Amino acid sequence: MRRVLVLGGYGAFGGRITERLAHEADVEVIVAGRSLQRAAQFAGRVQKGARAKITPARLDATQIAATELATLRPLLVINASGPYQRQDYRAAQACIAARVHYADLADARGFVTGICTLDAEARQAGVLVVSGASTVPAVSAAVIDEHAPQFAALEAVTIVIAPGNSFDPGLATTQSILSTLGRPFAPTRKQGTLAAARGSNSLALEHGATEGTMYGWQHLRRRTIPGLGGRWLGACDTPDLDLLPRRYPGLRSVQVFAALEVGTFHLGLWGLSWLVRGGLVRNPERLAAPLLRAKHALRFLGSDVGGMAVELAGIGPDGAPKHVDWQLIARRGHGPYIPATASVILAKRLLAGTLAERGAMPCLGLFTLAEFLAEVTDLDISAGIA
Repeated sequence: MRRVLVLGGYGAFGGRITERLAHEADVEVIVAGRSLQRAAQFAGRVQKGARAKITPARLDATQIAATELATLRPLLVINASGPYQRQDYRAAQACIAARVHYADLADARGFVTGICTLDAEARQAGVLVVSGASTVPAVSAAVIDEHAPQFAALEAVTIVIAPGNSFDPGLATTQSILSTLGRPFAPTRKQGTLAAARGSNSLALEHGATEGTMYGWQHLRRRTIPGLGGRWLGACDTPDLDLLPRRYPGLRSVQVFAALEVGTFHLGLWGLSWLVRGGLVRNPERLAAPLLRAKHALRFLGSDVGGMAVELAGIGPDGAPKHVDWQLIARRGHGPYIPATASVILAKRLLAGTLAERGAMPCLGLFTLAEFLAEVTDLDISAGIA
């Protein structure tokens, strides 16, 4: 029986990956984490009605060894155990040594872009090693791949991630978010006036403006997102800032924003980002647990509706300015399945033998937007041009 090992398999995103893969026949899904008790409890719940065999295991993503993988013999390891800002490539290297495919849900800029350093080793071992199988850059790139051919020149891309307040992101994800607050990062912005200026409700910054250093969760602005209403936006440092300009020559502006549903929460993180930037708070990650408790207690303030938006701007084939505004709306709490779906698609393709790529790479171009949307047809998720 073919096996898929999910590290962090009972967590906020790993649990959803496990749930989705549980529908597959002739597959064993190994739910792994630091707590065997939690893994066993979660595996027992998922096993009811599952077609796959669900097995618990105790494994630490930061300490996993090739010998452990050789014993378990999985086809694929999905690493859903963040925060990736504090991880090295130990798990991926263990997979290469054991000749096991690897994918993670990282959205840490340096971690995802640096995965290519393992390319030669992965090719020699005959395995696929993928980083960034998440909303960004995997889903965002699939959206752009679908719509970029409509442009003679694609000049600017803006991505907004807007979760519903009912979602509890988990400790690792919260630590990952907090670790970026107020931290400086280099934007993607090249000199030159972009031809696609828009009205005041554009999700993007004013095209052609030159930005210096940017800071996590700052550059505050207010926008109305169709289907989600008015939200505050805060700048995010993600792999897209480096990867998309390489993939689309001529792309001069890439921006990624987060937009929490409850304005008070968003503005609270914005305020905290200034304390970090000013040196008054050095380790905001330590606040993850109490902030999570507060958010959980106040989850009634928002809803279970979230989504994402991708705005493309540039020049059309006729020489005139052109825009494409794509959006996704997830209802009934189905938003967290979005970052989980990319790795599920990769797993299914590897299980079916239809994914021939080998080597180490960010998750770009490994599935289409049509494949992504087909994978979520049973969920309350709608997407298209706004």
